[in-house]
Amino acid sequence: MISTEVYMDILAFKRQGHSIRWIARKLGIHRETVKKHLESNSFPAYTRKTVKPSILDPYHQVIRDFLDEDDYQATWIFERLKRMGYAGCYDTVKVFVRSIKEQKCRIAYTRFETEPGLQAQVDWGDFKVVDDSGKTDTVYAFVMVLGFSRGMYVEFAERCTLEVFMDCHLRAFRQLRGVPAEILYDNMKHVVIGREDGKPTFNVEFLHFSKHYGFTPRLCPPYSPWVKGKVERPMDYLRESFWRGYTYRSLSQANEDVATWLAETALQRIHGTYRQQVKLRWEQEIPHLGPLPATDYDTSLKFFRKVYKDCLISFGGNRYHVASHVVGKKVLLKVKNDVIRIYHDADLLRTYTIPEGKGLALGIPSRPSRTPQETPRYGRSKGKATRGLVTRTLYPEVYQRPLDEYDRYAAGGVSWNN
Repeated sequence: MISTEVYMDILAFKRQGHSIRWIARKLGIHRETVKKHLESNSFPAYTRKTVKPSILDPYHQVIRDFLDEDDYQATWIFERLKRMGYAGCYDTVKVFVRSIKEQKCRIAYTRFETEPGLQAQVDWGDFKVVDDSGKTDTVYAFVMVLGFSRGMYVEFAERCTLEVFMDCHLRAFRQLRGVPAEILYDNMKHVVIGREDGKPTFNVEFLHFSKHYGFTPRLCPPYSPWVKGKVERPMDYLRESFWRGYTYRSLSQANEDVATWLAETALQRIHGTYRQQVKLRWEQEIPHLGPLPATDYDTSLKFFRKVYKDCLISFGGNRYHVASHVVGKKVLLKVKNDVIRIYHDADLLRTYTIPEGKGLALGIPSRPSRTPQETPRYGRSKGKATRGLVTRTLYPEVYQRPLDEYDRYAAGGVSWNN
């Protein structure tokens, strides 16, 4: 079983025109494995591993306490553990001691430069704004930076939802005029939803998005911010060069202004690492970026719901009415920008705007009311008993008097018995 990242590498290498044999040799897997996953066209299934308990487990804290005291060798620790009743082998102790020491060591790293078109880095930043009433709010900046040229895309958003995250990617690809082979992220929830035995569990919707555009998502090691420095430093640059002293008016105005700043300032600067204008370096990188697909990915969130007997579905604390011919069937909900589109197969059934309240039933048709002329006909169609009820009870005969009789009665000149 291969990991999701290896599967994405297989697809990326195949798109670059490499043979199955070359891919297998590059990734260190059998060529039949490569062939199988190329033909399956689906992500490898996730299976939870059963972790067997180790004979060393009861002594983990003891070893950590030893290493907190001093940098003891594994042989010294092994001898002490035997006196405490440990019956395992030395190699088990040595491997665990080494892992603890590696965690405690200060990590040294060197700057690395990526090849053109190979990598981009993405991050979110939060920015405080104050409205006219003095209320403080937050807007978020999506930043994508190409690793080779430092070509940058910035977009402000009011929310950090998954659909906004994917839409920002799409607009970044258009602005930067191509798609990098891989994109580096920290462990944000839109990309990875958890870890099992140290391995990431990717967000399935985002994996489909990355597959559509042909890039491989990469993750930074936890607690290693320096790995993503090419986007961390531009975020600081954005705060200092653009945001400091900026007067926020609206989201659309901020995005117009930051687009002007990118074109007139960020792209024109001479980068301190390679001593070259960012715009010239970006123009060198564009031919190495992957092409955009012919169709855009549908970034709306997808949900399935079953239609109840009353022609209603439930979503987000409210109920929505659909056509009666889909009762008992599952329908697809596509949700984006507070709008719900309901589909059955490829047919669009209804469109709703999500209300602010909860516990509402929307779209239920009202029963048509019958006119006095229609009601007797309804009664006659239902039989003798119903006809009499409709005629005598619902619409009894009423004697109608001329209006001038009411005037004479008020003056005492007429009796109602006349």
